[in-house]
Amino acid sequence: MKNIRNFCIIAHIDHGKSTLADRLLQETKTVSDRELQNQTLDDMDLERERGITIKSHAIQMEYQYEGETYIMNLIDTPGHVDFSYEVSRSIAACEGALLIVDAAQHIQAQTISNLYLALEHDLEIIPVLNKIDLPSANPDEVADEIVDLIGCDYEDILRCSGKTGEGVPELLEQIVKRIPAPKGDVDAPLQALIFDSVYNPFRGIEAYFKVVNGRISKGEKVKFMATKKQYHADEIGTLKLTQVPKKSIECGDVGYIISGIKEASEVKVGDTITSVQNPSDKAIEGFEEVKPMVFAGIYPVDTEDFEDLRASLERLHLNDASLVFEAESSAALGFGFRCGFLGMLHLEIVQERLDREFNMNVITTVPNVSYVAYTQKEPDVPILVNNPSELPEANGLSRVEEPFIRATIITKSDFVGQVMTLCIDKRGEIVNQSYLTQERVELVFNMPLAEVVFDFYDRLKSISKGYASFDYSPIGMRSSKLVKVDILLNGEIVDALSALIHQDSAYYIGKKMCEKLKELIPRQQFDIPIQAAIGAKIISRETIKALRKDVTAKCYGGDISRKRKLLEKQKEGKKKMRQIGKVEIPQSAFMAVLKLND
Repeated sequence: MKNIRNFCIIAHIDHGKSTLADRLLQETKTVSDRELQNQTLDDMDLERERGITIKSHAIQMEYQYEGETYIMNLIDTPGHVDFSYEVSRSIAACEGALLIVDAAQHIQAQTISNLYLALEHDLEIIPVLNKIDLPSANPDEVADEIVDLIGCDYEDILRCSGKTGEGVPELLEQIVKRIPAPKGDVDAPLQALIFDSVYNPFRGIEAYFKVVNGRISKGEKVKFMATKKQYHADEIGTLKLTQVPKKSIECGDVGYIISGIKEASEVKVGDTITSVQNPSDKAIEGFEEVKPMVFAGIYPVDTEDFEDLRASLERLHLNDASLVFEAESSAALGFGFRCGFLGMLHLEIVQERLDREFNMNVITTVPNVSYVAYTQKEPDVPILVNNPSELPEANGLSRVEEPFIRATIITKSDFVGQVMTLCIDKRGEIVNQSYLTQERVELVFNMPLAEVVFDFYDRLKSISKGYASFDYSPIGMRSSKLVKVDILLNGEIVDALSALIHQDSAYYIGKKMCEKLKELIPRQQFDIPIQAAIGAKIISRETIKALRKDVTAKCYGGDISRKRKLLEKQKEGKKKMRQIGKVEIPQSAFMAVLKLND
């Protein structure tokens, strides 16, 4: 056990984690030059296309140092704020972390956030300056920032280049010297922490675990403590680029288990595996539950695909434990699921994966956050509102509370004014402003989460020319003046387009939504009124004009009453058509609400 090193790589998005992981795999000869490709550990096409890591990847390397062989379990983690849950799971399985900072981009908001996560778990931090080969790199200045941030010595900071491989051998040496070996008792009852799982269509569910105490052997009967279910360990092994079966895995090591589990709900990330013969009396603690930030409805385009969509979401949930969902129905869209996501990028990725991996054609409703409502009848009983249609009637409502976040934005000093204007437009209150260096400013705001959900991140990037970095943490619920804005099409409420909006911006958003829908909904044979309403009060209206067939074309000359008669007949027909006519809403109309400012 003294020769095992478990560590993860944490950094802000696009600071070169996956590229540096490639060099570590190459240096330890875990992957041959033939098998090596850019972002070797990112196995989804989506990850390579976008150049981001979406889920954590574990791999085992062997490293020779001073005549001894060391086993290194590396977990590469995502850098985007939406996937910080993946990072927390990886940290739970490690004793050390490489904190990577881009020498050209300086310390960013997510770097600090992930660092605090690692420090809470008492991980040994090795600071690494990456991309030192870039012409725009400023290693000395960034090194000073790292010293200020974590209080290490200047000499402790390693300088590497993931692209050229410079500094990688020294990095491997420091991992052996500075990251402690895992602690644990080989003779104690088995305790293994599940930190990830994947679905294999041929062999069922594969769970990835770290053995904290004891050992696990092939063929042994094991029990999952959260579900209390028992299984045979048909195959266990370690994770190289491909799986390597083993007879047993001992305390401190990381591996996988295949036991023919078919049901996704039976494997819970954060659960403890123990032995049936010599069971442990308590589960491993310190694993945090996921908190969804954004909710949206996902409905199949064809209602017959409802069960297929359920199966697809369950398999996706295995790979992505932060996705939560429950069944719901909508008058406009039929049966579907209310899904919870960690952020807008997460929502986009899930939608894309449903299309690519499961061939599911879905409609996504307008995203919103979770609110808490209180009625006048029972002012102390909170009602959780995940969907605007669940909000109690306005006349019996006492108050509505919405989630607030503490947003940390790090930007260049040139853009401070524009960033502040954006945050104040989004109902933000400034808490703190501090200069990290002469060029870089940290701004801290308290803001409603609902305002960040839509287009905040995109607008922040565009006004700061891509330099601002953003991170947030929830700070609880606060009372707000929120109203429910309904959209009526042809006099019928479309529940999938309803939204809870702050009173001050309700009129503006209602008007914009009507204008946008007028552009996107195709014309019919009859007039379609589009209305935005708060309760019974209509606040905005647009009309999609009918496609009019020229019924008088055949009347040439003759009495005017002939034309009138034909037009009256057409009018009656259109009236009848409007009463029974259904208006199809294209998918683009649901997503257009997100881009009201374009």
